Amino acid sequence: MRRPAPRHIVITGASAGLGRSLALAYAGQGIVLGMIGRDTNRLEASAQACRARGAQVETAQIDVRDAAAIEDWLNGFDDRHPIDLLIANAGAASTLASPRDWEELERTAAIVDTNFYGAIHAVLPVVTRMRARKHGHVALISSIAALRGMAISPAYCASKAAIKAYGDSVRPLLLRDGIRMSIVLPGFVKTAMSDVFPGDKPFLWSADKAAAHIQRKLTAGRSEIAFPSLLALGMRLLPLLPATLADAILGALSYMPREER
Repeated sequence: MRRPAPRHIVITGASAGLGRSLALAYAGQGIVLGMIGRDTNRLEASAQACRARGAQVETAQIDVRDAAAIEDWLNGFDDRHPIDLLIANAGAASTLASPRDWEELERTAAIVDTNFYGAIHAVLPVVTRMRARKHGHVALISSIAALRGMAISPAYCASKAAIKAYGDSVRPLLLRDGIRMSIVLPGFVKTAMSDVFPGDKPFLWSADKAAAHIQRKLTAGRSEIAFPSLLALGMRLLPLLPATLADAILGALSYMPREER
């Protein structure tokens, strides 16, 4: 049975990058968007662009690491507009600039708290209400980096792998309550985050192209959305190799911190 298209949609990290493009992809007449971000000016500019496409938009300037604040806002939004689709997209990146660079506890915690706990802070209150309604769809934006850790970004890879593991774990449980769980594993997407990545960026997609692809696959009910396909295949094959060989391949592809020239 074909499920109705989502009408009430919440997106975290919606002020820029992939989150903004996802909001624009879903914006239209009859759509209510909840857009969460940290930068008030960019968030409002993104919201205005979505309103211009006919969507009703509510915004919230919240750091997803603030569990109480995001739960309170999500519950209020859900009271007014029962959420059909939650896209937990907010994220942060960290890369090692040189062989002398290192992610100490504070830096590691900031990435894990934003990427993993930030997603959980959004998912748990929404899922509680979706389970009561026996309806809903959750999409976790992980990364193709979740498929194999890379020396250039340890905390980022670990946090994205945790998102994937969590989504895989709860998906069959949520399905019993009529809730779909999708895990999105993007490759390189042209955003401010990718602009500062020091390694090679093969098969780079625009944010709008990535958002359109994600929207199509979510509509089709895909449980896992990994793209581009060739890069995803390569990352899936790496864990099948001896670890030292896989490390050498990633190092040769510039995914090992190198001395600045």
